[in-house]
Amino acid sequence: MSQIVGDSDLCPFPSRRTARFDPPAAYSELQATAPFQRVRLASGLPAVLVTRHEHVRRLLDDDRLSSDEGVPGYPFLYEGAFASPLKDTFMRTDGESHLRVRRMLAKEFTARRAGELRPAVRTIVDACIDAMEAGGNTTDLVSAFAFPVPSSMICRLLGVPVEDRPVFEQNTRAMIDIASTQEQVMGAMGAIMGYLDGLLTRKETEPADDLLSRLVHEQLLAGRIERPELVQIALILLVAGHETTATIIGLGVFALLEHPEQLAKLQAQPDLWPSAVEELLRHQTIVQNPVQRVATADIEIDGETIRVGEGVVMVLETANRDPRAYDQPDVLDISRNPRNHLSFSFGPHHCLGHAIARMELEEVFSRLFARLPGLRLAVPSAEVTMRPPSVGLYGVESLPVAW
Repeated sequence: MSQIVGDSDLCPFPSRRTARFDPPAAYSELQATAPFQRVRLASGLPAVLVTRHEHVRRLLDDDRLSSDEGVPGYPFLYEGAFASPLKDTFMRTDGESHLRVRRMLAKEFTARRAGELRPAVRTIVDACIDAMEAGGNTTDLVSAFAFPVPSSMICRLLGVPVEDRPVFEQNTRAMIDIASTQEQVMGAMGAIMGYLDGLLTRKETEPADDLLSRLVHEQLLAGRIERPELVQIALILLVAGHETTATIIGLGVFALLEHPEQLAKLQAQPDLWPSAVEELLRHQTIVQNPVQRVATADIEIDGETIRVGEGVVMVLETANRDPRAYDQPDVLDISRNPRNHLSFSFGPHHCLGHAIARMELEEVFSRLFARLPGLRLAVPSAEVTMRPPSVGLYGVESLPVAW
């Protein structure tokens, strides 16, 4: 494979979905015939598109690919894209700079910690279901359940007063919407960061049993971290901890209602819920934007060469549907338990909160369908509103349900 030299006939990227529950068919076609395809991004930049599960997994764990937006050749996706205000945080750094923060946070996101939080999640879930039932027998599941549950949970985990949820809920969408201007992103981010800065100040004198209090007293006041970096870390945890979970809750419920045979199996065998969560994460990969990296050295992989300075975009939703990794990958099968899916990424940037997210989703889905066994769509399936293509997380915008 030759290096890109300003080709004008490169395949355009991205493509759009043609079916609600499936990734764009164009990527699946490339996966079968050209797993390393040079494309032209909407920004006008060239990049190498990677679609196979094995290749994506290997590259996500390769330290010759950088997540640093400041490295020449970084594959910004869209015209007018700009380096994120979080470009210097652990999300967008490599090596020791990245690992230092992960080590700082690791003990807060262990499987043991997830187990300790399970009763709190169950209480939050049941309270939301109680409120739904008190309001009648119909609701929009997204606004009444999918968002309040993870928002309340991340507030409890971090130590954010639940009554302050609107501060970040109202600004998160602007931060993840690829159609947002730099001014809109910066305004939304500034609003949340200003709030968090004040919250951290309060925790210096009013600590509690929460993650932010521990970071303030064990890291900030001990001189191990600077205040601006801690505010940025708090922002990342706050936004990532509720937006992604809320999205998979709404889409997962919709997918199960559209696959009644799978839901019936779960209601007959509730011990399958952990497996079902993994399958929903694999089958309904919510991240529409690819993982973006740039090569800092030549990489030889399966006879192909990614050249130093080339951008690389890896499509997780297509990798999760790779027939080389999964039998009948387009089929939703809640008994397959695909623990090696890539929905939490892989390698050094593997999602810190995966254990808590898995536990939370188990409680959410199992309690919802146990308490509301007659849950059903309140409108025809075709009328369910999906998120606009500009939003980086694929999901349902509104999900009217009845029981």
